Amino acid sequence: MKQAPTLQELAPEGHDLAADPFPLYAQLRAKGPVHRIHVPESGDCWLVVTRDAARQALADPRLRNDITHSSSWRTDGGHAIGRNMLQSDPPQHTRLRRLVAGHFAPARVSALRPQIEAIADGLLAALPERGTVDLVHRYALPLPVAVICALLGVPEADRTPFHAWSNELVMPSSPEAAAAASAELASYLSDLTARADLLGGAAQGADSTLLGDLAAARRAAGGPGRQAGSLTREELLGMVFLLLVAGHETTVNLISATVHGLLAHPAQLALLRADPALLPGAVEESLRYYTPVHASAFRFAAESLDLAGTPVAAGDAVLVSLAAASRDPLPFPAPDRFDIRRQGPSHLGFGHGLHHCLGAPLARAETTVALRRLLGRHTEIDFAADPARLTWRTSTLLRGLAELPVRLG
Repeated sequence: MKQAPTLQELAPEGHDLAADPFPLYAQLRAKGPVHRIHVPESGDCWLVVTRDAARQALADPRLRNDITHSSSWRTDGGHAIGRNMLQSDPPQHTRLRRLVAGHFAPARVSALRPQIEAIADGLLAALPERGTVDLVHRYALPLPVAVICALLGVPEADRTPFHAWSNELVMPSSPEAAAAASAELASYLSDLTARADLLGGAAQGADSTLLGDLAAARRAAGGPGRQAGSLTREELLGMVFLLLVAGHETTVNLISATVHGLLAHPAQLALLRADPALLPGAVEESLRYYTPVHASAFRFAAESLDLAGTPVAAGDAVLVSLAAASRDPLPFPAPDRFDIRRQGPSHLGFGHGLHHCLGAPLARAETTVALRRLLGRHTEIDFAADPARLTWRTSTLLRGLAELPVRLG
């Protein structure tokens, strides 16, 4: 069978898809909700580009996250880091999610706000009162890294190499580099979880910690029988990997994209400064407009099905473009306008259905705190480089700024 075209092959010649993929998504939506494309390193799949079809796909139990349902699956090549929620379906997904859901509940996240604020204030205090800084590496990156690492117990000295490993995995520079990063991160996480297992949950302190709870669940798996709240070693490794990587990579992109959106639309920034109560709306509009999690994880058809009028064969891969769905003009009038007062249906920035992002409350809290503290401290802030020349890093699933030079005043 002839290989399907890639998105780059479908785009106009010379068009930079990383900088602006949305015109191509608009062209695809105009032709239909589902298209056959080729994803390099992954193969052919069905790409979903409208909001209604995206919601249908994300909620259809016949589309599974477990890659073993793929007709092309043979092996993970020895590079997978454990088994995690993103690669699982019920009942395994239900059991794994229940183990950590409490740590990301709105009430728990609300209790974390003072710690997030203290981290943000410390980072801002290290920046010059006036001058040019890269807001990604000096603020948007270290804030969520510090928060998720503190939750899990990653020592501060280990956070820089940890980020380098996870960045290589989500936006690989080469298959060989990704494999090396996977092996190094797996070794590190094995040591980290082993230390937590030796210390025991009680040694983590009076408050129940995430890594302590996971270590306790791992010990439960070693007892007689299979307990409902237990966790195998492979699952523990996969859970810690997913929480560490997903817990900061996406939020880095969300914080920097929201700042970018406000600077690129000065009238919206002026509205926000005049009425700080609009800040949650600014974060939601950034999630819709930029969609840092650009696409869902691949789904695989466990049986033949009809997806928005397109026949999908058993074993076929389906990729839901959250970014294309969140610029659909039917639910979102004037979708290419950045409007922090936008009303209407919810975006798909955090997905939909069983796999709706568990960390959404934490990501919203971190971004809200980051913006409030930044704008409160600096009455003047603007681009320090031509925004049209900024580099956007992309992978199949993520999209974010490589750097964001700004002038502070």
